Amino acid sequence: MKTTLKRLVPVLCTGVFIFSGCARQQAVKADQAVAPSATTQQAAPARIEAPAAPQQTAPTTTALPATTIKTDPIQSQPAALTKNETALAGALEKIYFDFDSDVLSDAARKTLTDNYAKLKTMPNVKIRIEGNCDERGSDEYNLALSERRAQSAMKYLVALGIPASRLSTIGYGEEKPAVAGHDEAAWGKNRRDEFTINK
Repeated sequence: MKTTLKRLVPVLCTGVFIFSGCARQQAVKADQAVAPSATTQQAAPARIEAPAAPQQTAPTTTALPATTIKTDPIQSQPAALTKNETALAGALEKIYFDFDSDVLSDAARKTLTDNYAKLKTMPNVKIRIEGNCDERGSDEYNLALSERRAQSAMKYLVALGIPASRLSTIGYGEEKPAVAGHDEAAWGKNRRDEFTINK
């Protein structure tokens, strides 16, 4: 056991001296080369490789930002809406529902058919259908009902020919009343689906 320790002590001391010497050399090399990212294992073995690494990586690091800058504007251009598309999207009409119902009335179907005609003229626009309820009923029930109302409108538009990928739904329950009030006139205006641009 003592013999093993006697053999290990000089090896460990030598390792410490070598490691501390290498650490100093790496710090000098990193300062001289000004490499953006150099690992300690790559810089330690040879002095010739350290200056060569920055020369090889410099062109690639300057080329990468240039390619990402070029692709970002190209990707964002199709998503941009024209003034006409924005105006048409704002012209989409709301639909209304009977109390405690997600069934589309004849008037709601007619409005959705008109909205379909507008959506056909703006194929780049994605629409979010927002379902709403009046204040009666529990929060949980109204959230579920408002989501079903939005889904009803979406299914109808998809059946007319709008791709489902252009439509999304959300239910707000009673959180976003259109009209303040506690009577049938206010409640009737709050039981609705609205159509907004999905950005």
